[in-house]
Amino acid sequence: MKFFPLVLMFSAFCTLGQAQTDERAAVIACIQQMFDGMRVNDSVRIKAIMHPDAHLQTTLIDREGKPQLRSESISRFITSVGKPSAKMLDERIWSYDVRIDQNLATAWTEYTFFLGDQMSHCGVNAFQLMKTNEGWKIIHITDTRRKDNCITATPDHQKEIASFIEAWHRAAATADEEKFFGAMSSDGVFLGTDATERWLTDAMRKDLQKAFEKDVAWDFKAKNRNVAVSADGRYAWWDEVLDTWMGPCRGSGVLEKSGLNWKIKQYNLALLVPNDKIQEVMKVIK
Repeated sequence: MKFFPLVLMFSAFCTLGQAQTDERAAVIACIQQMFDGMRVNDSVRIKAIMHPDAHLQTTLIDREGKPQLRSESISRFITSVGKPSAKMLDERIWSYDVRIDQNLATAWTEYTFFLGDQMSHCGVNAFQLMKTNEGWKIIHITDTRRKDNCITATPDHQKEIASFIEAWHRAAATADEEKFFGAMSSDGVFLGTDATERWLTDAMRKDLQKAFEKDVAWDFKAKNRNVAVSADGRYAWWDEVLDTWMGPCRGSGVLEKSGLNWKIKQYNLALLVPNDKIQEVMKVIK
């Protein structure tokens, strides 16, 4: 009987987690309905997910280099995208960062806008939504617009992250100081196998300067690797088993997307000790 409250608590947490997942999916579905409606010039479909008091705004830098804020009425937007167009209004969303509290939701989305097959511009949308009796409704959209560094195809995060990590290890193997430390964020942390080895990026660069003056700083080769990426595509984490001069090690790290590039926020290197050898190791390190 003493475990009954714990079971109830666990059940409540699971229910809450499922509710949050369902609400996130509902928010994304609302936003996607707007873009699906734009592709087929369906103003009725778009109007259905817009709050009557919704606002649309764009932040941009004009030709004189001055920041500007432009506003458009919701009725004008709906009328405009509802008119038949020679080329499809195709706004492709690459990621969703959704936050929800009660009946308020925000969604930060990376996008690229295409007219038919031709790329027009890209940027981010900042959505605000309100949950009404009829479901989620968009109450505000602010976007940015640019024509450079635009994504044109769905990113393969697994492939690009694997390539990034391999290049980072290769930079150490070729003593490429700029590439190795350039892959780490300025506040990145590297945890070595010794208890004293906790470096911030700049401190590590200073302490290991002599190692990078050689032809090879160190040469770790991955035997296997597991990578996971957050739903919004901004963060990733991985673990890997490495062949090293010390023997087999496990490395694990956290990545953050900075603009179009990944940066290492933390890396932890640990020596792997077989369970049947742990007593011998314990005697040595005590």
